[in-house]
Amino acid sequence: MLFLTRILPSFLVAWLLTFTLASLFHSQYVVNQLVNVGVVVEFADRVNLTLEDWLGLLPTYGAIIALALTIAFLVTWFINKKLKAHSTGLFVIAGIAAFATALIAIESIMNITIIAGARGWGFYLQLVAGAIGGYAFAKLIKVFENIKLN
Repeated sequence: MLFLTRILPSFLVAWLLTFTLASLFHSQYVVNQLVNVGVVVEFADRVNLTLEDWLGLLPTYGAIIALALTIAFLVTWFINKKLKAHSTGLFVIAGIAAFATALIAIESIMNITIIAGARGWGFYLQLVAGAIGGYAFAKLIKVFENIKLN
């Protein structure tokens, strides 16, 4: 019951938030690179690109993020049993580590950065998405813990 009532809902919300931020950061990084070389990008085009990227990245990058966060949060769950006082910080670090590991591993294996928004300073924005996801997961676990199910 713990898994279905507390862990899974927390994970799904944290994953969705994390993926949405990572996709948003990716899209805006790419648009910014276009603007830097003189391409005029209207606001409506930015919004369209962002929504299309979200849908387009969901099956691949979304799955990679889900797998990376699952592994990172699972390891952190066991570490957290010994260090409960630092649970939020541990999950923030886990989110950062999940993204860093996934992005570096993909680049090492494929010898290319497949997420264009993870190049240059965009890499750090992806880590921010992971940190926010870890923070959200840690806080949501506590929220669902306090909800009493009948």
